[in-house]
Amino acid sequence: MGSGTLIAVFRSLITPPLSLLLLFAIAYAVRNTRPRLAKTLSLSLVSIFLLISTNAGAWLLVYPLEHLERALPDTKNTGAQAIVILSAGSLEHSPEYGGQAIPDYIGLGRIRYAAKLYRDTALPILVSGGFGSKSPAKDSLASAMASALQYEFAIPVLWQEDQARNTYENAQFSARILQQAGITRVLLVTDAMHMRRAKFAFDQTGLVAIPAPTLFFSSSDFGLLSFIPGVEGLRRSNYAMHEWLGLIQYWLFHTKSRPQP
Repeated sequence: MGSGTLIAVFRSLITPPLSLLLLFAIAYAVRNTRPRLAKTLSLSLVSIFLLISTNAGAWLLVYPLEHLERALPDTKNTGAQAIVILSAGSLEHSPEYGGQAIPDYIGLGRIRYAAKLYRDTALPILVSGGFGSKSPAKDSLASAMASALQYEFAIPVLWQEDQARNTYENAQFSARILQQAGITRVLLVTDAMHMRRAKFAFDQTGLVAIPAPTLFFSSSDFGLLSFIPGVEGLRRSNYAMHEWLGLIQYWLFHTKSRPQP
């Protein structure tokens, strides 16, 4: 089992919903010996679960994370020499695409914004993403994104980085390709929750990464449904906690420079 898998397992254990279920199991185990503690812990866990399962509750975690890096105010006067798009996940063996892998909806959101940036700037594009946790797969994450850009958006992709297994490797391996091409300043495209950690990773390489975040979930208006627990609220909370933990990990273990609060 590789270190990347161990880190993924550890993050799953300490992020909801699994972390809450584990704590609930502890409360259940001590229900006879420590009934008051078990009751208090159980009620607290249920309350937390209900809170983070709403979009309004998730907003408490998502909003400060997404606003660590603001939306790009001007796409045309950045001084960038290229556009870098980071992969997300993929849907394997998609029958409507002849069994090919296609980007998931997070990846597609990043592609769509990158397409806008390309229309505004005509800068060359690099897509980055290896085979992820499903290796060996038929297609890398980068190749799935490149295919979508080329065949569905009619936008060329000049470089594909198809070895990275995580965000830090996205940065390291992409930098090697770009620096060989004389590129030192890039527009970095990923979703808003992921942007601060991605920028920090690219800052380690010597490239100047200009944040170009997309998919701001915290900008949605609140309505009645925002306060009703659902899968989307839990997904946003889980993703936000994953990114907060990722920032802490980078802060502790990648000390060449630290992300600023």
